[in-house]
Amino acid sequence: MATFTNFLAKQTPYLTPITKITTINPLFSSIHLPHIISKPKQNDLYKSEPPRWSFTAKAAASGVEKGSKHARVQRVHNIQEFDTALRDAKNRLVVVEYAATDSDDSRQIYPFMVDLSRSCNDVEFLLVVGDESEETQKLCDREKIEQVPHFSFYKGMEKIHEEEAIGPDQLVGDVLYYGDSHSAVVQLHCREDVENLIEEHKSDHKLIVLDVGLKHCGPCVKVYPTVIKLSRSMEDTVVFARMNGDENDSCMEFLKDQEVVEVPTFLFIRDGQIAGRYVGSGKGELIGEILRYQGVRVTY
Repeated sequence: MATFTNFLAKQTPYLTPITKITTINPLFSSIHLPHIISKPKQNDLYKSEPPRWSFTAKAAASGVEKGSKHARVQRVHNIQEFDTALRDAKNRLVVVEYAATDSDDSRQIYPFMVDLSRSCNDVEFLLVVGDESEETQKLCDREKIEQVPHFSFYKGMEKIHEEEAIGPDQLVGDVLYYGDSHSAVVQLHCREDVENLIEEHKSDHKLIVLDVGLKHCGPCVKVYPTVIKLSRSMEDTVVFARMNGDENDSCMEFLKDQEVVEVPTFLFIRDGQIAGRYVGSGKGELIGEILRYQGVRVTY
């Protein structure tokens, strides 16, 4: 769990320089991207030559080789193309994979991003191959990308999240968490939204499960696919909603008023009153608590 008070006391700035390799998923490690030097050595990863990017056999078999009309992943070659793609996306989520031609991990994760691009039509996907040219390296330098594979998430041209050395499950979870706009989970952006939702369901007596988290909370991201699944399977009896406490001052004040000090915290609301809460990201425990507040006897 993430501690809310710690978050308030010290927020980690975006684009913190990475000083060492940190393996987040044992299947996917990271490699460093060397900086351009004035006179590249013959074996320099960033020498100016035609792109050597190649995809795995699985990717090719799926029709995602370079130039495939079926892939929705846009490969960008310079800063101007990158900025234009972010600008054109407006408020849609943009997922960027920074890769390198010599990175096996980049090639392994890429097919999964292509699959996501086909199923997430309201999310834009970009690929930047850092050692393709000096132009792509300039882009990586500007975005402070030092290891690959590196995924950055943007909305409204603002970077909202980034991850390194992640596997397919984490990538899917991140896309769901930061790009969700079509599930049955109600997105709340201020105290007034919460009050309106509570008022709306006073008459039908439905249980409201409010998922309270933070933008950069790993456990919040981890449990969110479960929240989406539950919102679909329980839509007749339970209303699921979500609020990120660090979205704005109104959300932050709401968390303080509810004495939320750790996230994710799930507030259970019925008939206009907060009946209880569950703090944690355990899937089984969350389901058990929801059933308990619906009047089902649950033993642990």
